[in-house]
Parts: sequence; C-alpha cells; structure tokens
Amino acid sequence: MIINADLHIHSKYSMATSKNMIPSVIAEESQKKGLDVIATGDALHSKWLEELEESLKEDKHTGIYSLSDDEYNTKFVITTEVEDSDRIHHLIIMPSIDVAYNMRDEFVTKNIDADGRPKIRMEAHEIIKIARDYNCMIGPAHIFTPWTGMFKEYDSIMDCYKQKVDFVELGLSADSQLADRLSQLHEYTFLTNSDSHSPWPHRIGREFNRMQIDELSFDALRDSIKNNNIIANYGYDPKMGKYHETGCIKCYRQYDINDALDKNMKCSCGGRIKKGVKSRIDELADHDGEGQSKRPPYQYILPLAELLSVTHSKGITTKYVQTRYDNLIELFGSEIAVLLDVPIEKIKEVDLMLAKIIESYRNNSLEVIPGCGGRYGQVKYS
Repeated sequence: MIINADLHIHSKYSMATSKNMIPSVIAEESQKKGLDVIATGDALHSKWLEELEESLKEDKHTGIYSLSDDEYNTKFVITTEVEDSDRIHHLIIMPSIDVAYNMRDEFVTKNIDADGRPKIRMEAHEIIKIARDYNCMIGPAHIFTPWTGMFKEYDSIMDCYKQKVDFVELGLSADSQLADRLSQLHEYTFLTNSDSHSPWPHRIGREFNRMQIDELSFDALRDSIKNNNIIANYGYDPKMGKYHETGCIKCYRQYDINDALDKNMKCSCGGRIKKGVKSRIDELADHDGEGQSKRPPYQYILPLAELLSVTHSKGITTKYVQTRYDNLIELFGSEIAVLLDVPIEKIKEVDLMLAKIIESYRNNSLEVIPGCGGRYGQVKYS
C-alpha cells in the first residue's frame, strides 16, 4: 500500500497557530491536499487530547484514527513535538491516545498544558528514554533549523541523544543531498513534514512523505520508517526555506558566513545575523552527499496556491486564486495529483501559464531567490 503522509503539524493549542486547526478541518483540507495520513500534533495537551477523543475513533486497535463520522478519508496518527532544556525540538510519534495520556506524567515541566508544544525541563537523552519505554518513535524535528534544530547545539546525534534515533526530520531549509553531506546521517531515514500551523493547503502537506506500508497501522508505519520504505520525499527546494542562507533577521540582507563572522554576526542595520542551514552543513560536512543508493529521491514541490499566486500575480488568499484552486481540485482530485501526477498537457487545457510553471518545477528548472534571516525564498518566473 502506498500512502502520502505528513507526520508533523500543530493544533490550535500551539502558539501562533490557526484556530481552525481542529480535527474536522484538518481532515477536510488534508483530503484536498491528497494526504492519506496526517499527524494530530500536540498530543500531550490535555484539552487537545479531549477533542481528539471526542472527534476520532481508532481503526480496530491499529493506532490509526479516523473522524468518528467518517466524513473524510483522512487518517490520523498521534504525534507531538516537545522542546527540551536546550531549546531543541523533538518529534514523537505515538502508538495511541492512551499512550499520550500516560506519557504526560513522565515529563518534568512547569505546566505541560501551557502550549501545544510543551517545554520539557529534561535533556534529549532523558526524553528519548521515555519515548522508547512507551514504544514511540522519536527523532530530531527540523534538525538543521538554527533556532531550535539539534545541530544548532550539537555536532552529532549521539552527542545529543546518547543513542540512535528512529528518523531525522529535515525541515524546509534542507534536502536529502544536503543532509547526506554528513556521513553520520547516512544510516537514518529522512522524513519531510510540513510542521504546519494552519490547515490551509499552502501550509499543510507542503512537505510530505510517499511511503510503502503493509497496512494502515502504527506498527506498519514504524516498520516502513525503520526499514526506509520511503518511496520519495517531497518538499521545498531548500533555497525556499527561511534560514537556508546566512542573513540578517531584521533587513534580510544575505551574508557570506566569513563576512558575517568578521562583523560578529551584527548587520550594518543593527540587526542580528543568523547563520544559515547551508553554512552549518558546510561546517559539519565530511561527504559530498552523492551516491546514497538506498536514499529515496527528493522531489521539489511548492504549494499549488503559491504557484497560482505567482503565475497570475494575485494574492494567495484572494478569491481569484481560491476559485482557480478549487476548480483544479474538482477536475483532478487533489493538489498532490496536480503538482506531481496529472500530465502537463491536461493542465495546459485548463491553465496554460500554470502548466508551464509546474513543468519548470517538475524538472527543477525554476529559479529561486534564497531565503535567509527568517524570510522565505521567492520564486522567479517570467
């Protein structure tokens, strides 16, 4: 069985997250996107757990959940992201809602319900032990992100966790080839997830994994990740990430890392210069990133609404873009189908300009102005 899965999102109980991040809306928008399995996110928050219990039902004790009314085909898997005492973020994928309830009491925290992504007063090696005790999967979230990724604090996974993790989540500013420049990561399965704070299709599923699984169950999902049965990772061109290049967090001026260090990471505008993912990978790299025969392909994608916005020079939330988006979904079934699977000639019959930009994206010829300092990269198209 082949599924599309986004295994990292947040609920309405996380800071700076849409109030529409509720099970029914998440399920509806995930179906439009073309996702078969979506994370719940925030599964250590008591109010979110209560909503999940009210809205979802478990499919035959498999650890996979559906909406109680079966209105949509979307399946849910129980997940959370936590922040440790070093401000490093970790993604935990859980076998059930019951496990989430039981794990709440294991973590040392001032108030576990203060935020959907709780601040745990423990180190990574203590957190991974608890996750393993409860048969969870765990790995570093957006491992290269300069604020909260593991590599902002440590030079290796073993230094951080004191044992191997179950996967590595790349984040928006890196792809497989960049990550494989670190030979220590060659043995790990890479996951590409959205970390979405909004249910709308230009956020949810903006990165996802196409996976081979034996059945829809937590155990089968774990086996797929453990055995690297990822067919392909789909995600941003890393240049689109907010922290791909080194740059100022105030004026977004891009810097060569050596020039930035000479300036003590202070921009001429007075803002702070943040080291980019590319620069950090350059520091740690001991490999050229090529030749990993077991590594699945990494295909660049951009959300369909963003492509429509760029193509027609209209705002992403305008009625013009939304109408065109809805027409494409009605014609072709899902956003992922339009982005990846529908023949270009079919898209040309509906929107010639959009077809050209999708074709450019599929063959990786689209020009991107790199992101830095907290601002996303920008597509150049003419």
